[in-house]
Amino acid sequence: MTKLIFSCINLTVLLLLHYCESNVEQRASATKSPLTSLVVVENVDGVEAGSDEQEQSSVPDSEGHLEVVQPSDVWQTLKPGQAVPAGSHVKLNLQTGQQEVRLGEEQLKYWTQDHREREKTYVFSPNELKRAMKKIKEDMKMADKDTEKRGSMTTKFHSLEELKKDIAQLDLLVETDFQIIKRLLEQLNSSLSTTEQKLHILHELEYLVHQVDNGQTLCTLGGFQLILKCLNSSDVKLQESSASVLGSALASNPVVQVRAVESGALQTLLTLLATTHPQQVKKKVLFALASLLRHFPYAQSHFLSHGGLQVLSELFRADEGGVLRTRIVTMLYDMISEKELISQAEQKTVHDPSHDKLVRQYAEVSLKGDLLENGWCSLVPQQLKSSEHDYREKTLRALLVMAPVCLDQYRSDDFLLESLISLGDHYHGMVQAERIMGEDDGYFSEIVELIDALEVQIKR
Repeated sequence: MTKLIFSCINLTVLLLLHYCESNVEQRASATKSPLTSLVVVENVDGVEAGSDEQEQSSVPDSEGHLEVVQPSDVWQTLKPGQAVPAGSHVKLNLQTGQQEVRLGEEQLKYWTQDHREREKTYVFSPNELKRAMKKIKEDMKMADKDTEKRGSMTTKFHSLEELKKDIAQLDLLVETDFQIIKRLLEQLNSSLSTTEQKLHILHELEYLVHQVDNGQTLCTLGGFQLILKCLNSSDVKLQESSASVLGSALASNPVVQVRAVESGALQTLLTLLATTHPQQVKKKVLFALASLLRHFPYAQSHFLSHGGLQVLSELFRADEGGVLRTRIVTMLYDMISEKELISQAEQKTVHDPSHDKLVRQYAEVSLKGDLLENGWCSLVPQQLKSSEHDYREKTLRALLVMAPVCLDQYRSDDFLLESLISLGDHYHGMVQAERIMGEDDGYFSEIVELIDALEVQIKR
């Protein structure tokens, strides 16, 4: 009987314990403690911590942090200050008096170790939140300052419409070359222009008249008379600059060449060469004269009739440096070779009225008598004394084209024969040096060919 009573008591105690345990679980899930804290936990099932499904009492630590316990499939004891994720199963152990937690039934269905490793928990202390808010305020202030700065910068610049109005008020015009040349000639003709200003104007004109159209525009606007006026100036710099403008305008421009002869430019150039002037002026004048005579038999005929070869011969004898001599020799070579080329072309081409006219014009250019009369057959060989290879080359070419006229003088000129022998030996050695360097047809080979060709002409 006693045993039966004792068994009934034990059964009653067990039932009471089970009832208390169930009641505690229901209260834990249905009620909220005054110390309940909201903890946000990112988990893959999409259930946000702090929802109505499960909230658990917790006590923050001394720094305000809440330690979040990650439950598993076994019961774990909760310590004071710990919080649990939503959906967790929490109970009160009556034997120990402590709370325990494990995964809820829904979580246990898919919970794995990889899932637990991917779970991330973000916990922020109040101090961290204060610092974050302070930085946000500072960033907002900086943004406001940048906006004000941009606003002040925009006030410094005009809008597109304002710029258009300003440009329209300036009434800017794009000048054509014709307008520029006209303006420059007006300034050149002005009595108020200083010498420095005129030099600048002439420099600008020299650049412009390289173009054929601009050279003709210079003639149309009466610029030739102004250029010739500067040529006759007593200022050396003006003479030099105006001769450069004239030479640039005449180069390969038949219209300007005709206008120059008609305006008396040829006589002016010959006068400057025949009178006392600095070498730099005569160099530019020779440049202008060569531009006038090149490929223009009408001007060449006038040059000869005005004693042009005599003027050049006197200038050749007076020039000791050789710079002017080379320019003169080159000019003679151009005149003689042009006439020879026209004569050769006459025999090969069919009847052409324009070509026939050109042949008749060159026929009037009688160089042979003037070359012999002014002693050019003995003057040109003197340029072989120069130590410059370029000067020697141009002299040899001139001697070759003059050979039909000067052959008898060449054969009696001991200096020329000795110079050819000496130069032949010198340049043959230089050709050998070129071939050693791998240059079979070098520059010095051409000079040797000229020497050999001239020797052949003399020894005939």
